[in-house]
Amino acid sequence: MASNPAPDPAIAIPNLLYRYAMLFDDGDLAGAAALFDHGHVVAGGHRIAGADNIVAMWQGWVQLHDGKPRTRHITTNPIIDLADDGLSARCQSQWTVIQAAPAFPLQLVASGRYDDRFAVIDGAWQFTERHYVGTDLVGDTSAHLIRILVEG
Repeated sequence: MASNPAPDPAIAIPNLLYRYAMLFDDGDLAGAAALFDHGHVVAGGHRIAGADNIVAMWQGWVQLHDGKPRTRHITTNPIIDLADDGLSARCQSQWTVIQAAPAFPLQLVASGRYDDRFAVIDGAWQFTERHYVGTDLVGDTSAHLIRILVEG
């Protein structure tokens, strides 16, 4: 059996999930969008590629408070299905967003699912697709969302 030169997907793929959440919560939308330099996102039935287009989409969804969404995206239950060649994978996961914003006490605002694809590119695991499957549970999004994504 040949050795896989790529980093361990059991570590690298969850780390990409968590890096996305941390960058987004820090208000670094450009940094989060850069994670999709080798891929795209699918939202509301539309395929969005390119960092500028992805950032513009997020800016159309999310309210920022002094440059940050004042959120914590908690990503859980990653189920990783590795391809036979070990060089691509699918990962389904769940997300929960909590938020505390000015005049908005800490609370859960929404929960949903991601369906992601990854591949080894230049020796590292990279996102190739993030599908926002939808929002399953919705609380008070008045301080978080400009509009709610409805998956089509």
